[in-house]
Amino acid sequence: MINKIFLKFLTFFISLVDYANKKKIIKFLKNKLKEQNLTIIDIGSHKGETIELFFNNFDIQKIFAFEPNIALFELLKKKKKYENDKIEIFNCGVGLNEGELDLNIMIDTSSSTFNTMNLDSNYYKKKNKIVNFLSNKKDLIEKIQKVSIVKLSKIILQNDISNIDILKIDTEGFEFNILKGINSNDYKKIKFIYFEHHYDLMINKGYKFSDIHNLLISCNFKKIYKIRMKFRKSFEYIYENTL
Repeated sequence: MINKIFLKFLTFFISLVDYANKKKIIKFLKNKLKEQNLTIIDIGSHKGETIELFFNNFDIQKIFAFEPNIALFELLKKKKKYENDKIEIFNCGVGLNEGELDLNIMIDTSSSTFNTMNLDSNYYKKKNKIVNFLSNKKDLIEKIQKVSIVKLSKIILQNDISNIDILKIDTEGFEFNILKGINSNDYKKIKFIYFEHHYDLMINKGYKFSDIHNLLISCNFKKIYKIRMKFRKSFEYIYENTL
């Protein structure tokens, strides 16, 4: 019980710190996106943190939201604000290949990932001590859930999406897989790609930031924004379509 209270406090503190970063990012995007009726794809919606920011700061035509964690998906569906035709929520993951993958649901749900964990990394050991403070648990993974994976280009085709103002990706080390699943014609429909990248070794990603950067450069995007996330070896980036 004590550890749950501590974890809630820790989660609240981190979300408060992250909110300050998010406000800076939203301000930057507002200066870039003058037009109204935006179409946004939000991959890794979690509890709706960025959906709230998008709705509070932009005139939204449609948000396509993806959350693979079934418990968080149900939480999103229950939010009365989302009971309208402007938000469509999918309970699946997005990636390079369609099929099923194991989602490692973490005690800190915002860190849940399709990737395996590097249990020997200093970052994992440090986070484990913090998250499981006053607890007998010795692992960050709470449970594993089977999740269906779809390719983003299939979603774009099925929903006849002709324009994407913002593609937001926050998937804890799965970002490159999602980006590789977008075909060249669909990249032309995207104006801004906003994503997070971890430089710590806690997650076995199988790729480096340079892999993402080179892919986006080859698809005619350029990096226009970078901000460090407090207390972590992570950054948030925005890339803009130059076509």
